[in-house]
Amino acid sequence: MVFITAALISYTIAVWGEQITKELKPGFVVLFCVGVFCDTTGTLLMTLIETSPLGLFETLFHIVTGASAILLMLIHAIWAIKVLVQKDEVSAARFHKFSKFVWLFWLVPYLSPMLTGMMG
Repeated sequence: MVFITAALISYTIAVWGEQITKELKPGFVVLFCVGVFCDTTGTLLMTLIETSPLGLFETLFHIVTGASAILLMLIHAIWAIKVLVQKDEVSAARFHKFSKFVWLFWLVPYLSPMLTGMMG
């Protein structure tokens, strides 16, 4: 869970830093990449845990949304590098919008097990 929380922290700082400053800075790109690494590492470590307190539907939902979120984060990080290197303003504007979407989507697999657990 430490890696997943590190992913949340680094990704949140990167996304909202970029949103607030309206500029994609190299430090934000590094944090995007750190977020992808931490989330992927945490997810792989969690697959080593044999038991899940979630039911079948909740487990499948978590797997599908989690894998989709990692894929989106990877696309997002690669796009961030491209935007930073090419300094394309049109692509940067689209990137800013995509950042919020990816962050919000990533919250679904982060929060869903906790919400499912609270609901019983």
